[in-house]
Amino acid sequence: MTPHRVVALAYPGMTAFELSIAIEVFGLRRPEVKAPWWYSIEVCAASPGRLPLVGGVMLDVPRGVEAIDGADTVIVAGWPVRSDVPKPLVEALQRAHARGARLVSICSGAFVLAATGLLDGRRAATHWRYADALAERYPPIVVDRDVLYVDDGRILTSAGSAAGIDLCLHLIRSDHGADVANRVARRLVVPAHRDGGQAQYIERPVAAGDDEGVHRVLAWMTEHLTEPMTVAGLAARAHLSERQFSRRFRDVTGMPPIEWVVASRIDASLPLLEAGSLALDEVASRVGFATPVTYRHHFRRRMRTSPTSYRKAFLAL
Repeated sequence: MTPHRVVALAYPGMTAFELSIAIEVFGLRRPEVKAPWWYSIEVCAASPGRLPLVGGVMLDVPRGVEAIDGADTVIVAGWPVRSDVPKPLVEALQRAHARGARLVSICSGAFVLAATGLLDGRRAATHWRYADALAERYPPIVVDRDVLYVDDGRILTSAGSAAGIDLCLHLIRSDHGADVANRVARRLVVPAHRDGGQAQYIERPVAAGDDEGVHRVLAWMTEHLTEPMTVAGLAARAHLSERQFSRRFRDVTGMPPIEWVVASRIDASLPLLEAGSLALDEVASRVGFATPVTYRHHFRRRMRTSPTSYRKAFLAL
């Protein structure tokens, strides 16, 4: 099958990291991945030619925004937030969206998508440092200041730098399923899945050693995911009060304890659904849900589809 064509935008004065995320994830061949199609990637710029990057690096970009025409996914890997977005770039992105392409921003790249008007009325993420500026400049956008990334269908936005890795893995998970995304994550040596709703940063740093009990319990939770869990029982394992444990657990993970359990169980169920050999009741039981009804309820809330629909989508790949 024809590769899924990814085009990433570069600009003068950028750091290489955000752009390199897209190239690393979508540009490398993955012989260990069994998928009916993979990605190709090309870099373009609003003003093509030799672009100076931070650190004295020069990047040769021969193609301009015409490269966006025909792209399946366009990644805007940052943008100088005080700079105007050139009209030809705005129009190229609008055309891409109109014909069904997927638009993705990393960090301050959200300002470029905002300039197209396509984020109006939508939730969007950007680096917490730029969230207020984005909301002030583009009032119609619902800026979510806390999350790692927002998936709003064909327009996806992420927070700063490393959150771009999470979003790119999310794209692979959406395209090819959890098993393929996990294999790519292992190659990158990063967590296979950080939920988009996880907090960007810890608002109340804890003193050194204060969260040792939480990390110890978190490791136990990961190894015993199918066992019944309550906040009271987990707090007792950490030798903390329920209130202390809940606060510190959220500081470490960005999520309340039981929400983390539910999310982790759903994630664990994805490869089982994709394998296609187990009944849904058995899948629910194997990942720790007491009843299939509970599993379906939480799956739909988290994945915005049903387990059956998810399975059908990935069995068809």
